[in-house]
Amino acid sequence: MALPVRDQMIYWSCAAAVFLVLLWSLGHVLLPFILGGAIAYFLDPLADRLERFGLSRAAATAVITIGGLLVFVIMALLVIPTLVNQSIQLVRAAPQYAESLSTFVTERFPSVLEESSTMRQTLNNIGAAIEERGAALLETALSSAASLLNVIVLLVVVPVVSVYLLLDWDRMVHRIDELLPRDHAPVIRRLAREIDNTLASFIRGMGTVCFILGTYYALALMVVGLQFGLVVGFIAGLVTFIPYLGALIGGALAIGLALFQFWGDWVSIGLVAGIFVLGQIVEGNILTPKLVGDSVGLHPVWLILALSVFGALFGFVGMLVAVPVAAALGVIARFAVEKYQHSLLYQGRSGHGDT
Repeated sequence: MALPVRDQMIYWSCAAAVFLVLLWSLGHVLLPFILGGAIAYFLDPLADRLERFGLSRAAATAVITIGGLLVFVIMALLVIPTLVNQSIQLVRAAPQYAESLSTFVTERFPSVLEESSTMRQTLNNIGAAIEERGAALLETALSSAASLLNVIVLLVVVPVVSVYLLLDWDRMVHRIDELLPRDHAPVIRRLAREIDNTLASFIRGMGTVCFILGTYYALALMVVGLQFGLVVGFIAGLVTFIPYLGALIGGALAIGLALFQFWGDWVSIGLVAGIFVLGQIVEGNILTPKLVGDSVGLHPVWLILALSVFGALFGFVGMLVAVPVAAALGVIARFAVEKYQHSLLYQGRSGHGDT
């Protein structure tokens, strides 16, 4: 005898509530495991491809692990120290840029920034606040993040979790499939495939796009000679997963810095602007269509809402799970709409939806 739908809803609602409570109360404890699971999910297609080339699952995992260690060592030795130093220097240089901006506006538009004007006082206050607290704030944020996330634990636990999950990924998926409720297994499998397709297109695709564009912006800006080019490229690449936002923030920051550094050298300023124009052209016409596709189904507004809500409720861990949850809710919403359009509630007694 099948369990009544009402009882099933109660059980699954309780399970969802328990999951949210655990996520809220144990978020920082779960962080290494969520990161490890995300890395394993990201690398599973690569492991499957290596298996098709004749490697065993253990050998494929070993090859990926060695490659990941090499990338990490290179990043730790070459990129991360420079990124941190440039970030601190940028914050420390911000008061000088604010003062230069105030001087420029005062000289060109004296009536706007009179000594008694609100705008002049605001700029002075912002510059003073940045000068007094900017560098200390950044250094405190870095040290707080180090203590909060427990970097040592992350560096040890996340790779170990990733390796074990990557090694056992197919077996875990098979075991979960065996535990699905038999009455609903076909529907759950269908929804899981659609969610996986959405996540694969978005996370793996956009992750690759972010990495490519971030590397391109950083290298191109450093070749042009822009100070803090690595930081600007990192920021632009990091937020590229939200369409147009990466180019908007990175472009505004890069062009603003270029105006201070290259004022009068319009060729260099034009090159900085051209770097972001070219990046947007390549992203919109080549990278995103090839690597992400058109069927992701994650609207930018929906994505921003999910990141905001889960970040406010569960902190950094909530932001990590926001994209998978947003993708799952989008798939479930489309499934519910499809069922509604095939129901009598929509079609009426005539059996069709035409009016």
